[in-house]
Amino acid sequence: MIKNLLLVGLGGGLGSIARYATSQFTHKYLSHFLPYGTLIANILGSLLIGILLGYLIENPSQNFKLLLVTGFCGGYTTFSTFTYENFSYLQNGQIGMFLLYALGSIAVGLLAVFVGFSLVKIF
Repeated sequence: MIKNLLLVGLGGGLGSIARYATSQFTHKYLSHFLPYGTLIANILGSLLIGILLGYLIENPSQNFKLLLVTGFCGGYTTFSTFTYENFSYLQNGQIGMFLLYALGSIAVGLLAVFVGFSLVKIF
């Protein structure tokens, strides 16, 4: 249990550092038309989680998964997990679950941000 927590923590710390570096790089070298740091992190994280999980099908390793998938990808962007979960629904032909999860996550996430923002203004 402790080893698993350490693997996730190490990977998450490295992923967070990589996320910060991505933001700093894009802020310095790209226009501010879009939040490119977030966009690039989401796309790269989704690519990376696809590569890692595809690799793990043939080469299962719990330590590798905890360090890089749960830890690094989770620290870099949770969007990568979100996209993989949606991909799994599509891959399994669960279109209804895909629509419910994808659209529901976006709608409820936006609502939660609005509520949180509003609560700060109230209090």
